[in-house]
Amino acid sequence: MKSRSATMIKAAVSQVLFLLSALLIAGCAGNRPVSAPVQTQDYSEQTYQIGVGDQLQISVWREPELSVAVPVRPDGKVSVPLAGDVLAAGETAESLAAKVAEKLANFVRQPQVTVIVSDPVSRDFQQRVRATGALQTPTSVPFRKGMTVLDLVLLSGGTTPFADANGTQLYRQTKDGVRVYPIRLDDILKKGRLTTNYPLAPSDVVTVPERSF
Repeated sequence: MKSRSATMIKAAVSQVLFLLSALLIAGCAGNRPVSAPVQTQDYSEQTYQIGVGDQLQISVWREPELSVAVPVRPDGKVSVPLAGDVLAAGETAESLAAKVAEKLANFVRQPQVTVIVSDPVSRDFQQRVRATGALQTPTSVPFRKGMTVLDLVLLSGGTTPFADANGTQLYRQTKDGVRVYPIRLDDILKKGRLTTNYPLAPSDVVTVPERSF
C-alpha cells in the first residue's frame, strides 16, 4: 500500500512539472490572451487522455516480442521496441496506437497496434482545477461540472491586497496547445460584471498576478 501511495504521489508531482513546463513553453512562444473559450463538450464524457504515471498495455498483433506493458515516464514518453521513445502524455489510447503503428511501419508490415490504459494513475490529476498567484490560499480542487472562475477564486479565499485582479489569466490545455484567456477578476468581484467569469474545464489553471509598484 505504501509503495502504491508513493507511486501515485510521484506521478502527481511529475504531472505538475509536466503541466508547468507546457505553460512555460507557451509563454516563451509568445502566447497572447485570446477571446472567450468555446465550450461545446460535456467534460464528463470527454475521451480519457493519457498522463504521467499511467500504466499502458501496448500490443502489436502477431508480434508478441514488440508488445509491452509500460508506465508513462515523467517526461511523458513510453519506450516501445523498435519504435523507440514515443510521447504518450496528452494522447488518447487510439491516437497513441496510431503513433506507435506509424513508427513501427518502418520495421513491420502493416502493424496493428492496440493501447489499453490498464491503470489510469493520472485520472485524479487530470480532473482537477488549480488557482495560483496572489490569492489567500492557492488551491487545487477536484473539477465539478458547472464550476466557474469565480467559484475557484472563492474556494481560494479571494485575492490578497497586492493582487492585480484584472490581470488574471486562465490557462487551458487544448489539442492545439496551451491557450490563455484574460480574466477581469476585479470587475467580477467588485462590479458584478460576469463577462469573463468563464466555466472551467478539467486541468484549467487560473493565475492571479501581483501588482507592480
